[in-house]
Amino acid sequence: MKTLTALALAATLGVSGTALASADLAAQHKCNTCHAMDKKMMGPTWKDIAAKNKGQKDAEKAVAEAIVKGSKNKYGKVPMPPQPKAQADAAALAKWILSL
Repeated sequence: MKTLTALALAATLGVSGTALASADLAAQHKCNTCHAMDKKMMGPTWKDIAAKNKGQKDAEKAVAEAIVKGSKNKYGKVPMPPQPKAQADAAALAKWILSL
């Protein structure tokens, strides 16, 4: 019983750690300047991005590409400027956003 409890706790911490690391990664790249979890700012919320891309083929690739190259007219009139400095982390950020 103790082993199962320890495994469950470890699994929970592992999932939380991944989510926190990605939120920290978003903060590191200053994504939070325009985006928030569930409050519309200059850009769409993380949850809106996840919902809009849910079930889309190659969604991770598309979101990662939008992070690096920017996008226009996908979520409104305000374009997202390219974030080339985030290229190394774009796939991890996209995976995290789409997991929400």
